Amino acid sequence: MSPAPFPYKLVATDLDGTLLRGDDTVSERTREALAAATAAGAAHIVVTGRAVPWTRHVLDDLGYKGIAVCGQGAQVYDAGAHRLLTSVTLDRQLAGLALSKIEAEIGPLALAASRDGVDGEVLFGPGYQVQEGLPAIHLDDTAAVWTAPLNKLYIQHPGLDDDTLVKVAREMAGNLVGIVMAGPGIVEILPLGLTKATGLSLAARRLGVKAAETIAFGDMPNDIPMFGWAAHGVAMANAHAELKAVADEVTTSNDEDGIAVVLERLLGAA
Repeated sequence: MSPAPFPYKLVATDLDGTLLRGDDTVSERTREALAAATAAGAAHIVVTGRAVPWTRHVLDDLGYKGIAVCGQGAQVYDAGAHRLLTSVTLDRQLAGLALSKIEAEIGPLALAASRDGVDGEVLFGPGYQVQEGLPAIHLDDTAAVWTAPLNKLYIQHPGLDDDTLVKVAREMAGNLVGIVMAGPGIVEILPLGLTKATGLSLAARRLGVKAAETIAFGDMPNDIPMFGWAAHGVAMANAHAELKAVADEVTTSNDEDGIAVVLERLLGAA
């Protein structure tokens, strides 16, 4: 009796806390498991909240030449050609209104913004804590944030934790913009209705792959729509409780090769 084929045509992986280990590298074991899955006929797509400028170097290091979904679904990026295939921008007037409604409820927020484009800078204003190692430009006056097209805003509050900030922001402005938590200290304001599932469905269509043929890996609440779209959602052991609650299974952590553990099992059955 011949073994069953690899059960998925698309492997979608989040980046931070999922594909990347704590030191921002991808283990050799995970690289080999992904290579074996693609050799078995599955495409691999990175689906990340990072915009293209914060993703490019990781993809280049992986030797990744395919399509990636960046900017929380806003950007579909051809990594081989280093060009954007699609890009969705945030309505700056709506974003400004949303920001004012949130601040009217909880006081001033620290603000950062991701400008559109392959070379779009991330700008951050007073009080905003940028993740170490990621390039960003400091602004003394946040008025400059609004002068060019944006993919998203980042907000931080001096006294509220991420979960509380998301809850309040959605209550105050959830009818104007999308609000998600993408990682520790990373709460984002996005175009209303935009999710990772939006970008992943566009990328999958380009590849001729369906949701029913997709397995997805993630670790944060912003991965929930992607899990809802894919046939099978796998949360990392280090994942947020909200994602674990909707996952089809929970694997080991990103530092313990959680993606490889699942792919090796599936490849072993194939």
